[in-house]
Amino acid sequence: MPGPLHGITVIDLTTVLMGPFATQHLGDMGANVIKVEPLKGDVIRYSNQGRNPGMSNLFLNNNRNKRSIVLDLKHHKGKAVLTKLIATGDVLVSNVRPQAMARLGLSYEAVKKINNSIIYVSCFGFGQNGPYAKRAAYDDIIQTMVGVPHLFERAYDEPPKFLPSNFCDRVCGLTAVNAVTTALFYRERTGQGQLVEIPMYETMVQFLMGDHLGGHTFEPPMGKMGYARIVNPNRKPYKTKDGYLAMLVYNDKQWAAFLKLIDRTDLVGQGIFANMSLRGANIVEVYGFVREIMAQYTTEVWLQKLKNADIPHTIVPTLEDILENEHLQAVNFFPEYEHPSEGKIRTTAIPSQWSVAQPNLRLPAPRLGEHSQEILEEYGYSVEEIEQMGKKGITLLDNC
Repeated sequence: MPGPLHGITVIDLTTVLMGPFATQHLGDMGANVIKVEPLKGDVIRYSNQGRNPGMSNLFLNNNRNKRSIVLDLKHHKGKAVLTKLIATGDVLVSNVRPQAMARLGLSYEAVKKINNSIIYVSCFGFGQNGPYAKRAAYDDIIQTMVGVPHLFERAYDEPPKFLPSNFCDRVCGLTAVNAVTTALFYRERTGQGQLVEIPMYETMVQFLMGDHLGGHTFEPPMGKMGYARIVNPNRKPYKTKDGYLAMLVYNDKQWAAFLKLIDRTDLVGQGIFANMSLRGANIVEVYGFVREIMAQYTTEVWLQKLKNADIPHTIVPTLEDILENEHLQAVNFFPEYEHPSEGKIRTTAIPSQWSVAQPNLRLPAPRLGEHSQEILEEYGYSVEEIEQMGKKGITLLDNC
């Protein structure tokens, strides 16, 4: 069954993680994603673990449902091939800085002359009308600049630290997916393509300040910045008698159930527990109270108590536990398949379920240049022309 973006061709000029994560989503949704790589390939091919050079676990998990063509874009014939791809493409996605794209002759203005209706999505570190426009950006840098390490320091009185995930790359990648699909909808109604810019810094400031603008939402400010519940030092998994448990008692109904559970019905609707406003104003004390109570029983006892009271809770699983989670096993969320060169591979499923145009896993992550010949033939190049381009280093032909 073709996915919802079947028939849409995406020219993928992205590398590392933010861009490839975005274009993988578009491929998952059924788009024909043509990943254009330099002669040495996307650098993420060589990061972390892998059975074979150029096929790292990070590459495999962020580049499925794509085809790979290698082109030397500094050679006029390589550039000519890309021009052909652009001429009939629907979307071009790049996370190369605009200045570098312009040097390659691939600015939006240049690409628009080739294909006026193309949707050109440019992902980079900082908005191009500000003083940081030319600065390079990586996840660690953006996490720091938007305050993630500071929030750890503020909430837990610990040294600054990063969230152990490429958090900004993935949030901004999903923002790019949203931009592509929205721009496609706009083009469907108007016939117009356009340039869409996704700056990581501004995107992540918006993402985090939705929580943490706090009292500075108002002018003059009504209080400190920061969402008090989230920067509360007691907001972390609770220590039980023999382990840890995460639990969130949130609304009035849940608080009444929890206080009844611990035989403190005298506190229902009283004092700092009376309502959400009072709990929020005294959140450190409220969570501290819960922390003391949680330490009195074992994890197993709490699991049964909280389940019976219908209060949201969970154990604190390891990464390995998540892989074996009963729910994820039941929905087959970590399917295995046979990769043509890498053997048995495990990946993540597509989370969304569609009643008509269900997305699916069509293609494994490609070897470098695996589809160079196939794509070049599709665009009218003869076998002889392709062989000559291979010999001259304009392309790389996969012979596996």
